[in-house]
Amino acid sequence: MSLWLIVAPRETPGRSSGSSSSWKSSRGRASATRLLMESEATAPRGELAGPTSIPATTRIRIVNFVLNSKMAAGDTLQDLVKDGVFEAGFPLHKGEEDLKKKWARWRNMFQQQPIGDIRNYFGEKVALYFAWLGWYTYMLVPAAVVGLIIFLSGFAHFEASQISREICEAHDVYMCPRGDHNPRYQRLSETCAFAKLTHLFDNEGTVLFAMFMALWATVFLELWKRERARVVLQWDLYGWDEDQEEMALGLIACPDYQPRLHQHSYMRSTVILLLSLLMICLMIGMAHVLVIYRVLAAALFSSAFPFLGEQVTTAVVVTGALVHYVSILVMTKINKYVALKLCDFEKPRTFSERESKFTIKFFTLQFFAHFSSLIYIAFILGRINGNPGKSVRLAGLWKLEECHLSGCMMDLFVQMAIIMGLKQTLSNCMEYLGPWLAHKCRSMRATSQDPELRHWQRNYRLNPVNTFSLFGEFMEMMIQYGFTTVFVAAFPLAPLLALFSNLAEIRLDAIKMVRLQRRLVPRKAKDIGTWLQVLEIIGVLAVIANGMVIAFTSEFIPRVVYKYRYGPCRQGAHPAVDCLTGYVNHSLSVFYTKDFQNPVEIEGSENVTECRYRDYGAAQNSNFTEQSWFLLAIRLAFLILFEHVALCVKLIAAWFVPDVPQSVKNEVLKKKHQRLGEAGLPGPGVGPGPESRSTRDSGPRAQTWSGPRAGQEAKTQSCCHHRPPQPWLCVCVGGL
Repeated sequence: MSLWLIVAPRETPGRSSGSSSSWKSSRGRASATRLLMESEATAPRGELAGPTSIPATTRIRIVNFVLNSKMAAGDTLQDLVKDGVFEAGFPLHKGEEDLKKKWARWRNMFQQQPIGDIRNYFGEKVALYFAWLGWYTYMLVPAAVVGLIIFLSGFAHFEASQISREICEAHDVYMCPRGDHNPRYQRLSETCAFAKLTHLFDNEGTVLFAMFMALWATVFLELWKRERARVVLQWDLYGWDEDQEEMALGLIACPDYQPRLHQHSYMRSTVILLLSLLMICLMIGMAHVLVIYRVLAAALFSSAFPFLGEQVTTAVVVTGALVHYVSILVMTKINKYVALKLCDFEKPRTFSERESKFTIKFFTLQFFAHFSSLIYIAFILGRINGNPGKSVRLAGLWKLEECHLSGCMMDLFVQMAIIMGLKQTLSNCMEYLGPWLAHKCRSMRATSQDPELRHWQRNYRLNPVNTFSLFGEFMEMMIQYGFTTVFVAAFPLAPLLALFSNLAEIRLDAIKMVRLQRRLVPRKAKDIGTWLQVLEIIGVLAVIANGMVIAFTSEFIPRVVYKYRYGPCRQGAHPAVDCLTGYVNHSLSVFYTKDFQNPVEIEGSENVTECRYRDYGAAQNSNFTEQSWFLLAIRLAFLILFEHVALCVKLIAAWFVPDVPQSVKNEVLKKKHQRLGEAGLPGPGVGPGPESRSTRDSGPRAQTWSGPRAGQEAKTQSCCHHRPPQPWLCVCVGGL
């Protein structure tokens, strides 16, 4: 059975078949294709000794290289597919039954992945993706357990919290109207349930959990580096160089091949930077579009659905998250197109360099597309609205949205819950149902099946793959890793939801690759490439974001300041008095209802003379008070202290855990020593005797080789002897 299938050669109007004929008539290309497309059980032919020793992944890579090498006509298989000469060309699935049984089944969700079998079938790059995904899922277990403990610890103080008790008992405290929909004075006690819920994730354990996640992110990366070193050493790829292999393939295709030199253009870099900043501004603009939607939706829902009452805000938050999800889908396609164009304009030197630059650009755009709404809710929402008597209005008509009465942490928690729960669930469903439905439709449209071509036709009806197939899986996991770490202080359950999602993601990707998609062309790799740098950047951003959430969004700093400066315990602890007694009254500013522009329009205004709102403004003019400036200084001091401590902990952890295990280093050292011994160099204590000296002086022609590599080295010397002026053109491919 063949390893490759080239589908449906056909003539197209306006294009001569000469290019197709010349493309197929190349002697080297045809002979290599005939040789490598044979069954693995075929007997040896010609001088190739034992083709069964060549792995299927290597054979597929060689055929792919042959098919996509430019000949005299200047056409590759991809060019001919684009021009309609061929319909498709792809490697066939063969021998995947074992993977279907052990890996690509939902019942194997909690079993270890056969990374070695994945590597032998899909190549090292795919195997490293699943090895990293499995390691990430495994390391999520302690983070999920700690996050769950932090969340559940809030239940221990669910009824005993002094702040919750004061809110639930504040029947005579009225909150100022927050919006134009259903304007009325709301009793503070009506938010009792939300106050208790907020305490589940906005408590003293939040700071410890944020610090723990900063340490966890570093330990996770360091341990992954060690695991990767062990894996690639087993695959004999520890010292493999992708750039060197690309140059070797170029020399094989053309003896006169010259590598492209490194170049840098400040003008081109400036243009790329400006265009990238323009796209980032567009992403930020999308967040403002969501703000406008939430403002208009609040006015629309209050008039069209009066039965919602006070739940209008919740409806706006939920629908806003859905709109944000749709905008992410649209912007993902735009960001990919822009990132590709920027990479083409930058003119990278090699394919690996192009892939690396595209990764950085695409991830940067995707990061702002996904996190713009969270940044707005965490650090902008409710802070630019003005005071109740002089509210900031959109176009002078609609009042800007404000935080929930229980605080902005509730809005951030709800948004994170929707993204981590709804987005990941929908993404996983679409990721599976899309290819499954497409495959079913292609199978239903199929006519008769030739028994001799049944296997080929089955592979043809599978969903096509491209360069971005594996790239999209990596990007999805990077974004999820960002959600798991960047705003984890507001949502301690993020690691737990990520753990459940990854358990399904591993099997979902396995089923897709083995059962629903055509076989990917195997690619060599010794690490996950630029994605490792992306993970390190996310780890630093997580420290900054969580520090800002605790300092400016959470009530942690105001509670600590009140406890030690304004509360009953400022002179010392009193066992009979809770140190946070009176905090609620202290944290709410006073606004006199007579200062409203239209106080009569507010329901119940005849019985209320003053209302409260969350701020530290003066009752007379709502200006900042001394308390507000002191609190701001403490917030900034905590942010600086938290970030420096967390980053120092990360650096110490990175230094304490070596990237490469000592056993791997020793094994590499032994292999280097062994290669030097096989090269004929004298061992320790052996001087250069007459024979070795004459051998050295006589040059490479006089060298003799012994041992298991004698035949291979002899062929190498013979190859080099045919081109004495340019011995560096002799290229040896291991295992061929």
